Amino acid sequence: MFELLKTDASSKARLGRLTTTRGVIETPAYMPVGTQATVKALDPRELIEMGTQIVLGNTYHLQIRPGLDIIRAAGGLHAFMAWPHPILTDSGGFQVFSLAKIRKVKAHGVEFKSHLDGTPLFLGPREAMEIQRALGSDIAMVFDECPPHDAPSREQHLAVERTIRWARECREQPRASGQQVFGIVQGGSDAALREQCAKALTALAFDGYAIGGVSVGEPEPEMMRAVEVTEPHLPAGQARYAMGLGTPAQMVELVARGVDLFDCVLPTRVARNGTAFTRRGTFAIKGGAVKADFGPVEAGCRCFACQRFSRAYIRHLLNVNEILGLRLVSVHNTHFYLEVMREIRASLAAGTFADYRREFAARYVPTRRVLAARAQAHRLGAGGAAQ
Repeated sequence: MFELLKTDASSKARLGRLTTTRGVIETPAYMPVGTQATVKALDPRELIEMGTQIVLGNTYHLQIRPGLDIIRAAGGLHAFMAWPHPILTDSGGFQVFSLAKIRKVKAHGVEFKSHLDGTPLFLGPREAMEIQRALGSDIAMVFDECPPHDAPSREQHLAVERTIRWARECREQPRASGQQVFGIVQGGSDAALREQCAKALTALAFDGYAIGGVSVGEPEPEMMRAVEVTEPHLPAGQARYAMGLGTPAQMVELVARGVDLFDCVLPTRVARNGTAFTRRGTFAIKGGAVKADFGPVEAGCRCFACQRFSRAYIRHLLNVNEILGLRLVSVHNTHFYLEVMREIRASLAAGTFADYRREFAARYVPTRRVLAARAQAHRLGAGGAAQ
């Protein structure tokens, strides 16, 4: 159940509350990505301490490894990964895009060859919902077809038709106890297709709605437009989720366009390359400029890494390939994403979001390294084989 608490006078930003059987999620919210039943380099205690409300898991990957028999025997995904709070599971529909070289789209689903050993497997609406039921996630996503952003018009139309048909079939499947199901709007950058898909899905009365087909290699203006032409056709009283997005600056702008939920692999992915997020953009901790810098990654940051360790020390760990180095940067980056969401919620509650949005945009400057990592995320697929 989603409760709309307040709307912003200067934009379409919303303050809300999404209630699940395992807890309440204050929105706008960021969901760390836990593709393989873990958020890379972080443990549940750390995630809880930094204020994580919900994490994301992946249907395609978890059915391959460790397999549903293991997760069932463990008592479900929450028990298996020792995470007592809400989990959202992707349906595997994004892998239709990210694993395009090893799959064939059929009328009733998709034939894959395992990215591990080539073993054939089939995933369709029934299978995706059955897997998510076994995982016991709090929010399950319908199975959809996500084509490339530059796919021909006919391919985009066919993908929307399949997405709507598969959503109807997903809607009919049994669910885990208390499990909510979100529809996914496709349509590329075609406003009419987006409207058609959104109206068909909202007629099915899902518990929430996602904007899919973004973060698939398109230029940022096109991504923003896809959200802008979809949002007006989504119910105001239900949660809206932009899948696979984005950088901190993008999330602030997407909140302004009416989005409530986000997931993104960037915080932990760029951390493994020694890149840290700050309010002024990103910087490479491995660089020689911080060799004798004994200040924190970011002044004023309350994360564990910044409260206890210096840039010089973390740089040393990264340059001698100590695991603690990438863990500490992952802690900082994930905390940063969650902190941005907390600040957005506070500004919405106080009626100062317009000021926050303007000041954030004036300070934050993305770097080529992060833009390159975002491009890599497009190629691999958010929630794909790598986080």
